[in-house]
Amino acid sequence: MVKNEWGNSIYPLVPGREIVGEVTEIGCKVQKFKVGDRVGVGCMVGSCHFCDNCINNLKNYCPKMTFTYGTKYYDGAVTHRGYSNTMVVDEHFVVSIPENLPLDATAPLLCAGITVYSPLRFYGLDKPGLRVGVVGLGGLGHLAVKFAKAMGTNVTVISTSPSKQKEALENLGADSFLVSRDQDQLQAAIGTLDGIIDTVSAQHPLLPLLGMLKSHGKLVILGIPGKPFELQVFPLIQGRKLIGGSMIGGIKETQEMIDFAAEHNIKTDIEVIAMDYVNTAMDR
Repeated sequence: MVKNEWGNSIYPLVPGREIVGEVTEIGCKVQKFKVGDRVGVGCMVGSCHFCDNCINNLKNYCPKMTFTYGTKYYDGAVTHRGYSNTMVVDEHFVVSIPENLPLDATAPLLCAGITVYSPLRFYGLDKPGLRVGVVGLGGLGHLAVKFAKAMGTNVTVISTSPSKQKEALENLGADSFLVSRDQDQLQAAIGTLDGIIDTVSAQHPLLPLLGMLKSHGKLVILGIPGKPFELQVFPLIQGRKLIGGSMIGGIKETQEMIDFAAEHNIKTDIEVIAMDYVNTAMDR
């Protein structure tokens, strides 16, 4: 969004969509929260409330969904959100944060966390004993490993970086690690996975990933590369495989994800920085 890589940024742009804090004041009609509650706000702050998606707790797919920053709100103003001392938000787009979760390490769950949790649930990759691959070990990827392991699945991390192996196996508890540039490892993994969560936003080939899937396997795309994927059809029909996508989650499911994280002690791996360091952090 800062670099306008998706072509829809509105400047001046003030980002921030993984927001945590305490309620300091409520309106007279607020029912869900009280002053002092620990709360969070994720990627959206508005929707129409009346379409099929909204009625079915899928406000994240509402055609009139309003992002937390960089889009126009009901009154025509552009949303500028997370990097501020205070914010005002509709209670329908706020989640409660349990006491045992630290606010700072919980914040990224409100975007990255729900982005991986929702497809694991929706595509049925949450059953104990299933073999799930996670492509990429960044912000989304490391949380996909944590949630998938907590759901009882056998997790294989797929990465271009051999240096990520220790983090994947020892720190995150993945069951195996595969270097996607190693042809021998790719060959050994053919037809071994029930599903793959692909978190990579850079351009990369899908064919090797489809090859790793069992018959009826599911490849779920979460990253958004700048250029379209090249897709070959034969690998799909030879095995009845599925390529799908997913984007964050509704508020009901986001609260479910937060409660699941609290139950299983899932936190984001974070680095806390001073605000005057933010430009350096962006360069990094």
